This record gives sequence, C-alpha cells and structure tokens, in this order.
Amino acid sequence: MNDPVPRPPMAAIPVLAGSRPSVIQLVFREKGALYAAYIPLMSEGGLFVPTTRDYRLGEDIYLLLSLPEDNQRYPVAGKVAWITPANASGGRTQGVGVRFPADDKTRGLRMRIEELLGTSISSSKPTQTI
Repeated sequence: MNDPVPRPPMAAIPVLAGSRPSVIQLVFREKGALYAAYIPLMSEGGLFVPTTRDYRLGEDIYLLLSLPEDNQRYPVAGKVAWITPANASGGRTQGVGVRFPADDKTRGLRMRIEELLGTSISSSKPTQTI
C-alpha cells in the first residue's frame, strides 16, 4: 500500500483578488514542505500552491515566497500551469501549479531552492506536484 501524499505544512494567504493578478504569500518552514511543492520538471521551475480560489490556465499569479533557513522573501510573477480541482482523485490537495518566469532573478531562486533540497530533489517520495 502506498503512503498517502504528504500535505505541505505551509501558509498560502491570498492578499489581493479581482482582475489584477492575485498575490499569495507562501511560507515554507520545512524542507519537506518545499520538496512536496517544488516542480523541477518545469523548464524554469515552479511550485504547487494550495488554494481554494478558482484560477484559469495561463492566469497571472504573483507569489511572495519565504524559504526554510532563509530570511529573504522572493517575489515571483508566475503563471498558472495546471489546476488540481476540489475532490481530486488520490486525495490530492486543491490548488494550482505555478510556472516560474524565464528571467535571471527567478533562475537564481530556482538555484536556491535546488540548493536547499539537495539530493532529495531526486527522491521518489510522493509530492503535491505532477
């Protein structure tokens, strides 16, 4: 029997809504939560964001990230790349996959995330991502 998919212990707080891109503050306190949310398969990287708000594919979404063991907050202007709806199969958490933009600033963030995750990035442990 497979272990259930871990629920990432993080805060996802919508700050703005409406016609402008939404802003979500995402705080990762533990590397395990970051591992469960990180999407290394996207060419520029990305993150799973748990949310009950309805999004459309390609919609702009602005993230303010806090990483474990790092006091800096990282702004990311991403796009919704996939949607996990409410009541998804396998008990998956409702939310969206956010694709990082292809810019130097975000490449630095991706390198920082991969540095924090180290060899666990190639683990076979289940995640919230694809």
